[in-house]
Amino acid sequence: MHLRKRILVTGGAGFLGSTLCEQLLAAGHDILCVDNFFTGTKDNIAHLLDSPHFELLRHDVTFPLYVEVDEIYNFACPASPIHYQFDPVQTTKTSVHGAINMLGLCKRLKAKILQASTSEIYGDPTVHPQPEGYWGNVNPIGLRSCYDEGKRCAETLFFGYHQQHRLRIKVARIFNTYGPRMHVNDGRAVSNFIVQALKGEPITLYGDGGQTRSFCYVDDMVQGLVSLMNTADELTGPVNLGSPSELKISELAEKVISLTGSKSKTVYKPLPSDDPRQRQPDIALARELLGWEPATPLAQGLSNTIAYFEEVLRRQSRHDAGA
Repeated sequence: MHLRKRILVTGGAGFLGSTLCEQLLAAGHDILCVDNFFTGTKDNIAHLLDSPHFELLRHDVTFPLYVEVDEIYNFACPASPIHYQFDPVQTTKTSVHGAINMLGLCKRLKAKILQASTSEIYGDPTVHPQPEGYWGNVNPIGLRSCYDEGKRCAETLFFGYHQQHRLRIKVARIFNTYGPRMHVNDGRAVSNFIVQALKGEPITLYGDGGQTRSFCYVDDMVQGLVSLMNTADELTGPVNLGSPSELKISELAEKVISLTGSKSKTVYKPLPSDDPRQRQPDIALARELLGWEPATPLAQGLSNTIAYFEEVLRRQSRHDAGA
């Protein structure tokens, strides 16, 4: 018999959170989506609002929340440099106070909780690819530290609550993820390149474009997260989730230009401070413990994402013409 769970998703109106809400709802659960709409948007979850099993609550996780649920996915935090550097104090508070509040709620409810951690906890890595046992190379006072150190502290809190209160925790270290519902202005490589290519604008590469990333399609990522949540209580993580296929940023730009048929040229700008040169997950643990690895080829994932941004830009131009 299917057990309908009550599941809270913080940051549920964001890119990743909304896709997670959609898939959990489709799996037959009751979803409480919590978001303060700093970077999330109602457009991402508008199609879910008519479901009797979906509820939306505007709330900032830096304040306590009193609800009754069985599981929590803690995704609340701006995740792109443009957004998390806009208000570094609030970004740190969202990671730290948000974790404390969600863990406290979990303790009261005896619920299970998954933390959306990040590959950024590895900083600019000196080990490649990055396994979960690597402690990272992070500048604690740099421009990115509000996010990097906030997420590192959140992991500390999760394991502290686990050791001290026997809380059932899961920690996923999420590597670069892309797909429909990414923010148009989030400054990340995939969305930047696609929007610039579709508009026929120059495509901006930072540094020499030789830095590498590994891009995982959003549907694959959500499947990995749900698989991790559903493992036995002894498996706390952290577990890396991401694509093991490494790609130069300049190669990504070429793929986007090719898939969009754009006439855009590439331009080069200085590399931002503390920008990691390499980023590639070692996913041996996810393969072994979850039987998980990404299945969506990059070209297919990029085509889906391009189609999404074409529609977003069409809506924007219609809106601008109407104004």
